[in-house]
Amino acid sequence: MRLLKLLLPVVLLAATALTPAAAAPAVQADEVAARLATIPGLRIESSSVVGGKPFFVLRYTQPADHKKPNGAKFEQRVTLWHRGFDRPTVLHTTGYGGVGGAFTSEPTRLVDGNQLNVEQRFFNSSTPAGPDWSKLNIWQAASDHHRIVQAFKKALYSGKWVSTGASKGGMTSVYHRRFYPDDVDATVAYVAPQDVDNRRDSYVGFIQDAGTDPQCNLALRNLQRNALLRRPAMVAKLAEYAAQNGLTYESTFGSVDRAFEAAVLDTPFAFWQYSTQASCPLVPGSATATDQQLFEFIDRISGWSFYSDEGTASFLPYYFQATQQLNWPDVASKTTWLKGLFALPRGGGCAGRSTGFHRAEARAVRDGGRGPLAEVVRAPDALRVRRERSVERREVRTGARHAGLALVHGPQRQPRLQHRRAADGAARGGHGHSADVDGCAGQHRSSGHNRRSRSAAGQRTVSSSATSLRAWWIRAFTVPRGTDSSSAISA
Repeated sequence: MRLLKLLLPVVLLAATALTPAAAAPAVQADEVAARLATIPGLRIESSSVVGGKPFFVLRYTQPADHKKPNGAKFEQRVTLWHRGFDRPTVLHTTGYGGVGGAFTSEPTRLVDGNQLNVEQRFFNSSTPAGPDWSKLNIWQAASDHHRIVQAFKKALYSGKWVSTGASKGGMTSVYHRRFYPDDVDATVAYVAPQDVDNRRDSYVGFIQDAGTDPQCNLALRNLQRNALLRRPAMVAKLAEYAAQNGLTYESTFGSVDRAFEAAVLDTPFAFWQYSTQASCPLVPGSATATDQQLFEFIDRISGWSFYSDEGTASFLPYYFQATQQLNWPDVASKTTWLKGLFALPRGGGCAGRSTGFHRAEARAVRDGGRGPLAEVVRAPDALRVRRERSVERREVRTGARHAGLALVHGPQRQPRLQHRRAADGAARGGHGHSADVDGCAGQHRSSGHNRRSRSAAGQRTVSSSATSLRAWWIRAFTVPRGTDSSSAISA
């Protein structure tokens, strides 16, 4: 009892001392919320205190078409992690759906800044009702970011601004900076691949030079050949796998057979993106490898579930963008060791064909990374962009030339990523959406493969032939809830 009496004053004193500090985040959150309330079209979905700082999940009303600001609207998901009104502000995006919880990008940590994370239009819940897919393009997305920046500058953060993102998020930052160069003071674009012309892709050749052990790549090629030579047995295994796991392979790829072929084609790319040469002995590249060994290895490297309708559902908007405007790595057309083993039609790239996008938008994509930026140090060999003759895609290059961006690569784990090639910007940093076949968007083809399908939500998606793409940068740069983005920078 005496001890309790002695300790009680100490406890009360400690509680008194802690009360103002504990109350500070709440007071600060109230002030942030009050300022957020002054932004027209913005509502607070939830608020909390994370790491002693206010964290908000917001919904911001955007025009579905910025050329018709009084037309249809949708709510875009934005998160805000507040540090201080006097701190710099970082505009971050993955280029896909928004991250689930609070995290900080590398630039945010470096400047100890506020961070806004913006979900890309047409992804997840940031989708207009009855969406017009022609409004999913880089100019519309850049205009989303422009409105957000202007609104937050006026209401909360009048200081310095930095935009950032990795892979498709890096591309998104580049395009935003191109169309609205005065929105931010600096741009740090990690990876930011520019796949300008599929007809000149060199991913297959580049991957074949990966590492220092030619036998490793030979084993990967043999694995591909053996898997395709044993197609009936392997497809049967995949069908059984789908049934056991409640998966389907119909709406996105069109069939189990097509999904199987895509996964096999992607395996060498995926191996070198996520593994090192130390894993080469694990490749079942001999003729004695069993069907089960092949199946399990491809699952471990490529992931059969990823190719399912369920695995690709949330990324269908990206597939549309890839076929219409952004392109993708072609990992099929130069695989000479697989000649005669493809059961499905193959096609070339989309460059030079009409995509229905305005030339100003095409110019912005094609320009992807030229021009110095005085206030940000440009990383060496950050991006090399090819010159093309295609009139309709020529404008794709103007993006970063006019913006003048710093393009930064995160830590690399494979020797192959240290090389420089005309079309390897994606492979070096995680850009790896590969196409298994027909190549261009469905409207370019009149064959029976030009079938339109609908997603589970009833939204119109691109044809199954056009969506045969591998979204490797999706998995590399989608940051799980509550994690730090530094792990998402590595390829």
